[in-house]
Amino acid sequence: MPFLGQDWRSPGWSWIKTEDGWKRIEFYGNELRDNNNGIDLEDMRFNKTVLINSKVNLSLFLFSPFPVVYQEKWIYVQKESTRERHGYCTLGEAFNRLDFSSATQDIQRFTYVAKLLQLIARSQLPSLSGAAQKNYFNVLEKIVRKVLEDHHNPRLIKELLQDLSSTLCILTRGMGKSVLVGNINIWVCRLETILNWQLQLNNLQIPKQMSNGMTLRDLPLDMQNNILYKFSDACDIINLGQATPTLHMLSEDRHLWKKLCQFHFAEKQFCRHLILSERGHVDWKVMYYTLQKYYPKREQYGDTLHFCRHCSILFWKDCHLALLFKESGHPCTANDPNNCLVPVSPQHFIDLFKF
Repeated sequence: MPFLGQDWRSPGWSWIKTEDGWKRIEFYGNELRDNNNGIDLEDMRFNKTVLINSKVNLSLFLFSPFPVVYQEKWIYVQKESTRERHGYCTLGEAFNRLDFSSATQDIQRFTYVAKLLQLIARSQLPSLSGAAQKNYFNVLEKIVRKVLEDHHNPRLIKELLQDLSSTLCILTRGMGKSVLVGNINIWVCRLETILNWQLQLNNLQIPKQMSNGMTLRDLPLDMQNNILYKFSDACDIINLGQATPTLHMLSEDRHLWKKLCQFHFAEKQFCRHLILSERGHVDWKVMYYTLQKYYPKREQYGDTLHFCRHCSILFWKDCHLALLFKESGHPCTANDPNNCLVPVSPQHFIDLFKF
């Protein structure tokens, strides 16, 4: 029987169970303890396991006398068997390997992860393995807790939970067809948890900020107008317009809605659904809501997953580490790795694993 390990001469890998599943650990001896260059090991006394996500913790990774959890942020996307590789990569495997749990704590990746969870809830939930489904709900729980704590993006998470509850109601009725992995009571309990989260978000009260300093209404008119032009979501524009009468007037500006239409839709789409006002001008606000019924809006994220066309590897790209260490974020063999990278939208991520 062949020995399973990173190398046939190696002693194999060691694993540790965490709340997000089993993680690989590496042990380093005490001979490096004296070379820790001032790392405070007293703070680690109550946390014997160190999670390594990037090279920022490289010194801690090398000189820690405690078991270190090594978590890779990339995965090889294999769609068919070859002579060198057998099998293929699934959506659930990619979801487990790419560390979406930590990505929810990054404000630039939060919207991306939430949108991906929403797309999975709509159509891909039965395709996940049992471990991936468990990881999915662990990530979702962290997202809901984060929203309840910092009150950011509650509308986005409400839409996610609504789609997920609708899907689960449909799938639990077809449990006899084995469309879900696990006992029916587990899914009923998860559905009750989702309904409880929805109730908490609906009752969420954002406290009023008490400040004696400058407020939004104290800014000059052109600065308030520039703030509105930075928004790419119509709901955000309308909600901000309800704050003050001045912002309401600025939020109804036809040039603002024209810019919003030009950002999300192409000019050919304008010609097919041209809407004129009583004065003969184009009503860009009505035009926007009409166009979004027929065409998808342009997606905008602070950070996304990237796919390397040379290596067929899907990974998170850390811009800070790329500047410090001049690396692409995965073991790439290309001469110029940056020219091989393609941003991956949430829908593209799901399409990668449709065989």
